[in-house]
Amino acid sequence: MFTEYCLLRRLLEAIGIKFAFGLELSQELVQKQIPGNVDEIIDKLFSEVSCLDSQNAVKIQEPQVEESAINLWNWAVTEHVGSAINGEQRAKVRHVACRLAYACETSDPKEGAIRRQILMAIKTGRSWLDTKKPASADVFFSLAVKNLELLYGRLKTRSDGQSDLNIPKGDVEKDLFRVHSYQAESAVAQADHQQAVSYVQRCKDMLLRLPKETGYLSLMCYNFGVDTYNLKKYEESSFWLSHSYDIGKMHKKYSPGASVQAKILRLLANVYMEWDCKQYQEKALSAVSLANKENVHPAGLYLKINILLQCVSPDEPVKAAIAELLDVEVPLDVCLNTVKLLMDADREVLAFEFLKSVCKHFEASPELGRAQVQHIKMLLQRGKELLGKQKIEDIITGHYTGKQLSPEALNHLHLLLMEIFNPFMASTELNYSEALQWYNYSLSFYSAGQMEQNLAKLQRNRASCFLHLQQLDKAKEAIKEAERCDPDSIFTQFSVYKIAVLENDADKALEAVRVMGKLAENPMRNEDRLLASESAGSNLLSLAAQIALENDQQDAAMKALEYLCQQSQDSGQVFIALRCLVRLVLSKMGTITEEKRDTNLDILRSYLKMALLKISQLNPGESLSLEKKIDEANWFRKIAWNSALQCEDTPGMMRDFFVLSYQISQFCPSEKAILVGQKTCLLMAAAASLELARIPSESIEQVNFYDYVPKYFSKNKQFYSNLNYFAGDFSKDPTNTLLLLYEFEARAKLNDPKLETVLESVLELQQIETKTLETIASLAMEPPAHFPSLCKKALRIALSLHRKRPDSDILRCSQCLHSLIQLSLPTGVLEVESRVLEEVWGYYEEALLIISSAHGEFPEVEILWLLTRAWNTGILLYSLAQYTEAEKWCGLGMSFLRHLGSLQASYETQMSGLYTEVLDRLDKAKTNLVTEA
Repeated sequence: MFTEYCLLRRLLEAIGIKFAFGLELSQELVQKQIPGNVDEIIDKLFSEVSCLDSQNAVKIQEPQVEESAINLWNWAVTEHVGSAINGEQRAKVRHVACRLAYACETSDPKEGAIRRQILMAIKTGRSWLDTKKPASADVFFSLAVKNLELLYGRLKTRSDGQSDLNIPKGDVEKDLFRVHSYQAESAVAQADHQQAVSYVQRCKDMLLRLPKETGYLSLMCYNFGVDTYNLKKYEESSFWLSHSYDIGKMHKKYSPGASVQAKILRLLANVYMEWDCKQYQEKALSAVSLANKENVHPAGLYLKINILLQCVSPDEPVKAAIAELLDVEVPLDVCLNTVKLLMDADREVLAFEFLKSVCKHFEASPELGRAQVQHIKMLLQRGKELLGKQKIEDIITGHYTGKQLSPEALNHLHLLLMEIFNPFMASTELNYSEALQWYNYSLSFYSAGQMEQNLAKLQRNRASCFLHLQQLDKAKEAIKEAERCDPDSIFTQFSVYKIAVLENDADKALEAVRVMGKLAENPMRNEDRLLASESAGSNLLSLAAQIALENDQQDAAMKALEYLCQQSQDSGQVFIALRCLVRLVLSKMGTITEEKRDTNLDILRSYLKMALLKISQLNPGESLSLEKKIDEANWFRKIAWNSALQCEDTPGMMRDFFVLSYQISQFCPSEKAILVGQKTCLLMAAAASLELARIPSESIEQVNFYDYVPKYFSKNKQFYSNLNYFAGDFSKDPTNTLLLLYEFEARAKLNDPKLETVLESVLELQQIETKTLETIASLAMEPPAHFPSLCKKALRIALSLHRKRPDSDILRCSQCLHSLIQLSLPTGVLEVESRVLEEVWGYYEEALLIISSAHGEFPEVEILWLLTRAWNTGILLYSLAQYTEAEKWCGLGMSFLRHLGSLQASYETQMSGLYTEVLDRLDKAKTNLVTEA
């Protein structure tokens, strides 16, 4: 226990409570900020004090602990704590303080200590009750009752004849009453009806001594009735509401009042009606009648009619109940709601009779118009159109003779008349002439030149009727009025557009659809429930496209579909529009000039880009299924592919379409056909880019074309490596090789330092062709590229591959050697190095080996070229006084003489003489060098 006490002490000090050691120490709280971890401290404190919750807990005989408990209690309610702790944390602090206070209780506590404990227990229980933890509250309410009984007993035994003894006893009884009411509340919260009844009965018994608590107890029972009614516990609810009413009658002076008593009875009647109207009809009627007797209220009169209708009572009692409404001057809304109630209960005759009475009753009221509009609405709903028209005509007459409707009633009438025959919602069997008659009724209420949105809507509806009746001029006149009143309405512009299309006015139709597209960008204005959905603008654009296509106006249709794709939130609608746009563009291809063809290709490309964007934004399951998404991707992928094939003469377009086909296909499953198509798209896109780059040009655009290829394939290199994994073995597929060749060419032209890595990638291919290496060698030296080392590396490997084959191609071997020697031989004095000569000598030795084994297949011209270049190299070395090397290279040249065919005879005599002369000069030169030395 001592360890727990020490922990309590540390925790109390952490939140600002200072223990008092000695009489001189302050009992006040330490003034400091609320600690940031106050919630953790409170939870620890609450957890540790649980050792005091048991009845057999050890008592703490420490004055400082009791003082600290009081300080802790005061800390929880001080202003500076405020909202720093929530209701549950405050309840926990009170719980701890109360437990500590009770733990310090002596065997014979003083009256002040008892009163303090009672207060702490009641407030702690109330705190737990407010935080929806009634079980915890019950513990403290029990402690409070125990101490109250103890205190009451002491007061009762104090019979010293003091006259003011009843005052403290009365205070105790009040506290006990309040605790029992809290216990009842707790029992209701825990669904313990019998226990709650027991506590309420105790409180009720105490009302004889505490009559002022009558209103409180009555309202508490009413609240119990409301809570159980909301839980549909009708039996318990009826008990509590009856109890509430009865308690309210016990002391009239302290009753909640007649209006509250009537409210209780109305709810009781409603409970009986919802519980079982037939079984409890009498009780429900009795309760509501009593409520109306206590305090007449429109809600009570309306409820009585409702109960009678629910119980299928005869017309007479219903009539009597209805009559009471007009006798007590209820508001018009209650009367109109009653009419609706009667109509819903199929009491049509009563409804119309009552409505006539209502109109007569409110004849002098400015609200009469609302009743008249309701009357017209009911007549039209019941198919009594002639009577309805008569009523409207009467209202129109009154409108121009001083009996004008209120603005609100007039607005309702306009809406009613427009909703009768709404062209946007009506069927094709609509009698448009009759609709015009109704719209003209509405038009009669507007003065000339008046501007109002409802008037614009009315004119649009009239225009639609005129169009269906083939009266174009009248329709134009109506739309002109609509534009005057509300030009910024998409519905107005749609009507303008529709007339322009019918008149074959392409420019005006295009302008109207542009305005519609701009208006569709903004939130749709509520058109009084006609087309108030978010898709209203998109639906109008879709309808506009349909109307244009039906009237052979493709430009207007395409413009409407373009705006539809931009504005619609319906993915299915967007893809239908995009498909339609693509088909419209493709349909023009065969009938237009070459100039317009390029324009149409640009348009088609923009549509496919939009399709790619929309597909990428799709989340399967939200708007389109995964299967539908794949279907859309496949359709647009094929369109892009086929369009690319039609662009042989325009490589730029071809590249863009192949790239689009590749990008869209990435949303298709990884099937073999798709993956092969993707490889082909990459290949063709690269080829088209290189074709563009090869076109002579000094512009930066040419560099961009070259730059496109390495960037694109670098980005997709990982993807391309996956193709082989998914699609199988493509070792014999030339696509890889071609793609690397394209990349090599582009990087070579860009003088890219990463060019050698491309060659390494080529060498890593499973099956490398000598032709590939020869092409790379050629590209490495094709201006403006200049990479001799890479060129020679490719040629050396190609030559090696040629020689390894059993049927070597001697001609291609000779070409490789020619190129290697041509690149390596020095062309001037500054380039003569022993390293270079040694490298070239190796190529010559390999040439001799090939010639020896070629059996006359080595081209004679190439042999002569080798002879000449070797001889010329020897002469160059001679001129540089490198006599030994000169003799060596001239001898090398002479060694090729025997391999010459028809040319051997003519060159042998000439070369032998020259060689002899050279040798003589070399000997003399050597002798001179020795003499000088």
